[in-house]
Amino acid sequence: MGRSAKAVATSGAASSLAREEGPAEELPAPRPLLKWVGGKTQLLEQMQPFLPKTFQRYFEPFVGGAALFFDLRTRRPDMPAFLSDVNAELVNCYVAVRDDVESVIRALRCHRYESEYYYEVRAQNPVDLSPPERAARTIFLNKTGYNGLYRVNRSGQFNVPFGRFTKPLFCDVGNLHACSRALRDVSIEHGDFSGVLELAKKGDFVYFDPPYVPVSPTSDFTAYIPGGFGAAEQEKLAEVFRRLAKRGVHVLLSNSDTVEVRRLYAGFEIERVYASRSVNSNAARRGKLAEVVVRSRKAS
Repeated sequence: MGRSAKAVATSGAASSLAREEGPAEELPAPRPLLKWVGGKTQLLEQMQPFLPKTFQRYFEPFVGGAALFFDLRTRRPDMPAFLSDVNAELVNCYVAVRDDVESVIRALRCHRYESEYYYEVRAQNPVDLSPPERAARTIFLNKTGYNGLYRVNRSGQFNVPFGRFTKPLFCDVGNLHACSRALRDVSIEHGDFSGVLELAKKGDFVYFDPPYVPVSPTSDFTAYIPGGFGAAEQEKLAEVFRRLAKRGVHVLLSNSDTVEVRRLYAGFEIERVYASRSVNSNAARRGKLAEVVVRSRKAS
């Protein structure tokens, strides 16, 4: 066995799976730095007609992979933005990339794609690591674990098995720098989605991308935190949506196309979109699936 995960995380050895970047002016447009179940990268074009043409500030209380944020920030680099999530590891990751991306990159370069090593890193207690090391652990596990899942057990321990990839790129230096630049001056907080009620005002834009209402017993991937995100949370979210809409906030929400979702958001505009999803224990149910986009008002 080689060096321990802790030794590697704090050494200066460079991973061969790192992509270098050119001069600062050549930074690419930022892409999500994490793979996330239900990520919106492939739906950005379909979602464009539903976005408000003008708005003051942007809020995303289920930040996930932040695909819509990065897309909007590219076109509106001065857009005031507020990102939040109840997942502490996710929030730490974005804060560390925003505030100390070079340390995150150094820590990522020290990781290696090996099964035994993966489980050694997975077993670490993240609170024992510095914020950049903790962020690097999150990115490494996300990019090398099975199917890009983020799943925890009831004790809050990350429990996704080792993934089978050819050459997973877990240290994309150029994109990390681009994401750090996009996150500059952005508020990133750890907290429940209902906190947006204290901040969002008329003319602001709030996008909710919660764990989806399951379409079948085998498609329930909501264990991003202990306890998951069940029916009571979906009801609470729908009430927050209604209160924001009544206030004159532009509100957009993504969810599965189910009878329950259509009941929760009856009275609002509901549009169907299609996305390719691979996370399902039944292979026959993978592929293009219908989802819905709910909006509080016509784009304006």
